[in-house]
Amino acid sequence: MRVCVALGIVASLACISAAEPPQQWQTYGGVRVDSDQRLLERYDRTYRYCAPEAIRRGSTDTNSLLYVTALRGCMYRFGITDRGAYAYSANAPFLHFLDR
Repeated sequence: MRVCVALGIVASLACISAAEPPQQWQTYGGVRVDSDQRLLERYDRTYRYCAPEAIRRGSTDTNSLLYVTALRGCMYRFGITDRGAYAYSANAPFLHFLDR
């Protein structure tokens, strides 16, 4: 049972992608970060704060799952989240699944 849980956790972390471009982030309310200059400045300040924290808490490799998870957690604390299906690369094949 523990092995299945561990494999599930590893599989879920493997699907995390780093959505660093501003168009891949939104506020809690669903407003895209790149839609307003003030939100874009807020994103830049938050990203400059969260990137070093993600290195400390996660990994020095910016492509690793630990770094990405730490970065997303830090950005979420500041009110900036990923944009739904675009945040996870594993969701790409299922974007229009029900339309088929």
